[in-house]
Amino acid sequence: MRAVIQRVSEASVTVDDQVVGAIELGFLVLLGVENGDTETDANYLADKTIGLRVFADADDKMNLDIAQVGGKLLAVSQFTLLGDCRKGRRPAFTDAADPEIARQLYEHYCQRIRTAGIEVQTGIFAADMQVHLVNQGPVTLLLDSRKRW
Repeated sequence: MRAVIQRVSEASVTVDDQVVGAIELGFLVLLGVENGDTETDANYLADKTIGLRVFADADDKMNLDIAQVGGKLLAVSQFTLLGDCRKGRRPAFTDAADPEIARQLYEHYCQRIRTAGIEVQTGIFAADMQVHLVNQGPVTLLLDSRKRW
């Protein structure tokens, strides 16, 4: 699984001109599920996300995690994170998981974070979404459950 995690002061997802998920301080997470991913991958990414210490402490150092600042998470499924652009000019998405498996692991990731006491908002799986955000910092991190980065 791959995740792009952005520290935000606000973020929202709109589908058909209706806001379906919105947060203030926290993380916007774009999540892609790869062929062969399992709940172990989802658990790894969820735990890593929860534990990231990228929010400012009293000394303005990135030292606090999302729970310590009362942050929320907006998770958006994005299969294009698995796009392979190494050949030609059109990305290949052959590494992206089957939609039903991807949906299950995306939902598992969200539930694992909820279980840790973090509020999770979501987009709509496989919908055409408009994502709006204010990246705070900016802080953007890339995570991969197979630890390729």
